[in-house]
Amino acid sequence: MTDAWIIIPARYASTRYPAKPLAELRGATGEARSLIRRSWDAAMAVRGVARVLVATDDARIADHARAFGAEVAMTSPDCANGTERCAEAVAGLAPPPGIVVNLQGDAPLTPPWFVEALVDAMRVDPGMEVATPVLRCDAEALDGFVADRRAGRVGGTTAVMDRAGRALYFSKEVLPYADPAKRHAVPVFHHVGVYAYRPAALARYVGLAPGVLEQSEGLEQLRFLEHGIGIACVEVEARGASFWELNNPEDVPRIEKVLAARGTI
Repeated sequence: MTDAWIIIPARYASTRYPAKPLAELRGATGEARSLIRRSWDAAMAVRGVARVLVATDDARIADHARAFGAEVAMTSPDCANGTERCAEAVAGLAPPPGIVVNLQGDAPLTPPWFVEALVDAMRVDPGMEVATPVLRCDAEALDGFVADRRAGRVGGTTAVMDRAGRALYFSKEVLPYADPAKRHAVPVFHHVGVYAYRPAALARYVGLAPGVLEQSEGLEQLRFLEHGIGIACVEVEARGASFWELNNPEDVPRIEKVLAARGTI
C-alpha cells in the first residue's frame, strides 16, 4: 500500500490574520488550544497515514508545536504558500512518501474521512497527480458564504468542476453565479482546504511561475490548473459535521461553537 504522510504548513505572518496558527480556540470544556494544535489533533485522527509533520519557518510556531508533541520540519521564509512549504519539507525527506497530504493549518474542523477519501482516491488511481475534497453546500453554508462576500470578507473558496469531477476553477467568489431567487437550487461546492499530491507534482509546482489567476485570487492551487496539471475533486459528505476554516477573526466563535457541539476538548 502506498504510504501517505500529512504535512501541516504554518506561517506566523499573515496579512489578514497575523499570528493565526497560535490563535486560541476554546473547546467544549473551555480549554483553549491553539489553531495549530487543533489542526494537528485533526491530522492525528486520520487513519492510514504513516506520519504527521508541522512545516514552518517560524521558531515560535516550531517551539509551540514541539511542546505538544508534534514533529516539525523547518522550511524557508521564502515559501509563497502552503504547497511550496510542503514541497520544501518533502524535498528534505529520504525516501519521500508516495502520497503527500497538505492539511492546511487553518482547518481544524476537517473530518478525518475527508482526508481518508483523498488518500483512497490517490491509491486507486496511480495517474492522479493532485486531488482535493469538495463539499456540496447546504443552505446554511451557502448563506454564510454570501453574507461574507456582502460584508467584504473573504470567506471560503468555491470549486467548479467538469462532469468527470476535474477542477475547472476555484474562486473566493461564490461560483457558479445564480439568480438570487434560485440561489439554493444551484449546487455550490465548498472547496475544503486539503490537498493530496504525488511528490513529482509537488516538485514540478515549485518550478512553475505563478499565473495571473493565482495572483488575482490568492489561491495556490490555480498554479496547477494554469499550467495544465489536472486536479481531481473528490466529493465528500459532511455526515452531519459542520465545517469551517479560520480565515478571519470573526470565524473564531463559529469554530468554537462547532467544537462545543462536537464535545471536543
